[in-house]
Amino acid sequence: MDIFAVLSSFVGYAIATLILVVIALMIARLILNKADFNPFSRPVIMIRRWTDPLVYPVRAPLAQLGFSPNVAPLVVVLIVILLGYFAWHLVGRVLFIVQGLLQSVMNRAPVSFVGYILFGALAFYSLLIFARFVMSWVASPHSPTLHFLIRATEPVLGPFRRIIPPVGMFDISPIVVLLLLDLLQRAVAVTMIRV
Repeated sequence: MDIFAVLSSFVGYAIATLILVVIALMIARLILNKADFNPFSRPVIMIRRWTDPLVYPVRAPLAQLGFSPNVAPLVVVLIVILLGYFAWHLVGRVLFIVQGLLQSVMNRAPVSFVGYILFGALAFYSLLIFARFVMSWVASPHSPTLHFLIRATEPVLGPFRRIIPPVGMFDISPIVVLLLLDLLQRAVAVTMIRV
């Protein structure tokens, strides 16, 4: 078994384990809330201490949208599953790029090598846009990481935001840009990498 398959398998199991732990904690929190246990008992305090960092950032946006804060644990579960999917997808892409670069060097294929570099650059920029989208919901507006992500992605997102009107209160320009970047990645893969 090659090292890339082992790494991919390990990361997949690690992400799945993390998702299952978060789901178990959120279910325990929901059960303890509904069972009307003493809020000062040890199990309740322990579960709250472990889950509050995940639940509190979700409560404010839910309240602004008119939802009850009691559904925050369920929303956290959905967010963690989505983030796990994207993390696994990202790791798969990174391993694909590294393996492709190594094979291109060994096979002395410069077109394929440049294709993998372009593919990687597009994947990295897609990651920056996705990180900005997630950070804009959970991070402080004064976060230096959020400011870096805004500076890095605004040259591409700005023109699309001017062309594409928001749908209700949602800005869909990042989704359109991510779809276009994915299309470009597929084009690079077919023309230069020939996957």
